[in-house]
Amino acid sequence: MCLRRDIQAIFDGDPAATNIVEVLLAYPGLHALLLHRVAHRLHRWGIPVIPRLISHLNRFVTGIEIHPGAQIGHGVFIDHGMGVVIGETAIVGDDVMIYQGVTLGGTGKQRGKRHPTIGRRAVLGVGAKVLGDITIGEGAKIGAGSVVLDDVPPYCTAVGVPAKVVGYREPDGTVRRVERLPDPEAEQIAALQRRVVQLEARLAALESDHGRALAPTGARHDHPENASGVGG
Repeated sequence: MCLRRDIQAIFDGDPAATNIVEVLLAYPGLHALLLHRVAHRLHRWGIPVIPRLISHLNRFVTGIEIHPGAQIGHGVFIDHGMGVVIGETAIVGDDVMIYQGVTLGGTGKQRGKRHPTIGRRAVLGVGAKVLGDITIGEGAKIGAGSVVLDDVPPYCTAVGVPAKVVGYREPDGTVRRVERLPDPEAEQIAALQRRVVQLEARLAALESDHGRALAPTGARHDHPENASGVGG
């Protein structure tokens, strides 16, 4: 049942998936989940060393590193997956989409719950870093390259470094409110443009003041009555 849901998640999430044989043989995300489920069960049974060896083999074969202690639900799709890292106390809910380069990591050496909890049907974009004991709500979306350090409410979209909530959706997918996406480069360019306008205005004012200061002297030299050799 679990394998069937994992396979169905691939067909639902990847239009490039064309047949069951291709999915079984050529999708490292599926292989990583299968190996992890074996390692996680052995880890729960208290068997030492072997779960970590399976995790190490998993990383070598698929490029995906999942600690045996991580709890991963059904129907999870790790797309491509190279560079994905999932920490020991991470919890990933059902039907979550994880793209390549995602890290579910900690922020220090503290013990106990130190990795994220990902709600059902969340989407973690390429290269997203979700750090610490935080919660990503059900149906939330994390933008590519974002660094998430705080909780993200359900059905929200968070982007940026650090990530900020920029969009809200209803559970049915309709948009309820969308805020302006942060664009640091555009903001810096706009700030430079405002500064250039200010400097140009100051320069024009200085040139104007300088011109008024020189105008009377110039007028005396240019007036015909002040020219040398001119008499009555």
